[in-house]
Amino acid sequence: MDYKVRTKIARILVDDKLPVDSEVTILGFVRTARIGKGVAFVEVNDGSCMGNLQGVVANPEQFPILEKILTGASVRMKGKLVVSQGKGQKYEVAVDSIDLIGEADSTYPLQKKRHSMEFLREIAHLRGRTNTFGAVNRIRSKISYAIHTYFQERGFYYVHTPIISASDCEGAGDLFSVTTLDPQKLPMKDGKINWDEDFFAQQVFLTVSGQFEAEVAALAFGDVYNFGPTFRAENSNTARHASEFWMIEPEMAWAELEDNMDLAEDFLKWLFAYALEKCTDEMDFFGKWIDKEARQTLEGVVNSKFERITYTEAQDILAKSGESFEFPIGWGKDMQTEHERYLTEKKFGCPVIVTDYPAVIKSFYMRANDDGKTVRGMDVLVPRVGEIIGGSQREERYDVLQDQIKQHGIENFEDYQWYLDLRKYGSVPHSGFGLGFDRAIMYITGMANIRDVQPFPRVPRWAKF
Repeated sequence: MDYKVRTKIARILVDDKLPVDSEVTILGFVRTARIGKGVAFVEVNDGSCMGNLQGVVANPEQFPILEKILTGASVRMKGKLVVSQGKGQKYEVAVDSIDLIGEADSTYPLQKKRHSMEFLREIAHLRGRTNTFGAVNRIRSKISYAIHTYFQERGFYYVHTPIISASDCEGAGDLFSVTTLDPQKLPMKDGKINWDEDFFAQQVFLTVSGQFEAEVAALAFGDVYNFGPTFRAENSNTARHASEFWMIEPEMAWAELEDNMDLAEDFLKWLFAYALEKCTDEMDFFGKWIDKEARQTLEGVVNSKFERITYTEAQDILAKSGESFEFPIGWGKDMQTEHERYLTEKKFGCPVIVTDYPAVIKSFYMRANDDGKTVRGMDVLVPRVGEIIGGSQREERYDVLQDQIKQHGIENFEDYQWYLDLRKYGSVPHSGFGLGFDRAIMYITGMANIRDVQPFPRVPRWAKF
């Protein structure tokens, strides 16, 4: 059989490129199959778009194979594209021949009914065939393309940062160790594991961020971005945390915090506008079945001018709000989601960029302000979720960065010497930020759990498929 001769359903229903009476070959999975008196209907989806295409089989008694074609089976239908006689569909196929490619029996778990998200996570190898997860995966693909488009059109170079790393960029310590050592026969030296015997002759981890390597690239090529997987061994079972996720991390040489804020605001607006314009079928689906305010939420960001305030100003606003917050506020405390949402939803009614955080609650690499207390960090907050982007102007001064590494209690100082070298040989001001891709997809779609925007989620005690 020549499977390559096919017409994707998207070309018919989305592009609307084929004239009526065209000969088509449809390859896909059966959503429903009904055999009636004198006619049979086989509804097929091939994953290329939201819509199904119905095949109409006249004289079904001449097609005994129909008795074996059940929901979930894969088929090949050949026939003529015609205007549909039924409601809710523009076209259908007048079937001349139909072949059963792969059978599916009555145990196929995706029968025509509503399934819970929890159930679908248990069958992640099949859930892509549902409307919801078909839409999620298509929008992931389209937004991935959009991210590259945005940066490439603005002169940024794409850099591939390593997945195996010797440094903990965030200093959180929640790292997955990578080793070839036998855990039953660990080599020891002075009462500690002798990492010299390991594959890389030192202890290494799955990366938590590509930022440091992006800084290396930015100080060679100017404007760069990394878009790849990152890992956190944080034992957190929440709807917003995953152990493996993707990050978008632009880094710009000759850029200060104001430039960073401008890029972050422009990037978010452009990305959300792209979703609204280029992913209309998926956005309509999410608006109908997942979150009725999905489109309105994105439009609110696209059409807003982001408010910009310092952390100190934010704390003053929260203190005077009269709100009864669950988590305490006060200068020097990290802001929680409820505080961030108050600022975006009640105080300003638009996205907010908060800058100049206390040094004690931020990472060592952020540029120190002259007040000796705050650093040039920034968080972009959006309505409904709070923080969506985190970034900073990086500390470009050798002596200051050296002091900050020590003040943060980093013991393996020598592992950061190469990072300090960047400040020793032609240092320049530079800035960047990180946007969690999976959380961005949650925001775009209205999906409530990060496990449901990743094809194969990795979370504590779960690494199936």
